[in-house]
Amino acid sequence: MRLEKVHKGHRLRERAILGVMRLMMGHAPGVVRTLFYRKEFFGRPFSELTQQVMRGPSVWTFGEREVFAAFVSRLNQCVF
Repeated sequence: MRLEKVHKGHRLRERAILGVMRLMMGHAPGVVRTLFYRKEFFGRPFSELTQQVMRGPSVWTFGEREVFAAFVSRLNQCVF
């Protein structure tokens, strides 16, 4: 379930990006919509954390971490 505000409450720039995604992919992924909604509150901090986890120092390579993320997304039946 997604709040209507998260689905349609974006600023002009984000609406344009979502529109291009919709044209190219047929839809804009829900995670992108969530990250764009109130970016300063959730989107930016969460994106920074994800970047640190996926690209920061680790015993696993970048590729291994991407495979882990894709596998978990698949188990959760999420579009990766």
